[in-house]
Amino acid sequence: MENNTASTLSGSLKVSSDVIVKIAEAAIAETEGVAVSSAGGKLSVLGGAPLSQKVIAPTKVRMNGDSAVIEVSVITDIGCRAFEVARSLQEHIKSAVQSMTGITVSKVNVKVVGVKGK
Repeated sequence: MENNTASTLSGSLKVSSDVIVKIAEAAIAETEGVAVSSAGGKLSVLGGAPLSQKVIAPTKVRMNGDSAVIEVSVITDIGCRAFEVARSLQEHIKSAVQSMTGITVSKVNVKVVGVKGK
């Protein structure tokens, strides 16, 4: 568990990477068009060869100096434009993390790993 520091007027604020992950996952859950995310750990997706599974890594946070780089993997709802869902995710995650922690988010990398039918 890595602590990330943001400066405040009266000192500094330390925020765990786990907290940033939880904030990002909450933003994912609130974004329209996302069927499943890697929230809460690894996600198993059936696909490919019969009965094979892919395991998708959970949401990750990496600090690059004073700013955070966040990586998420999601499955979109069928019929949604993956590009628009990804762009919306980038905006929601960046806004949520920055407003709740004061830590600058330099990048939000979104990997669309599949689509799910309704």
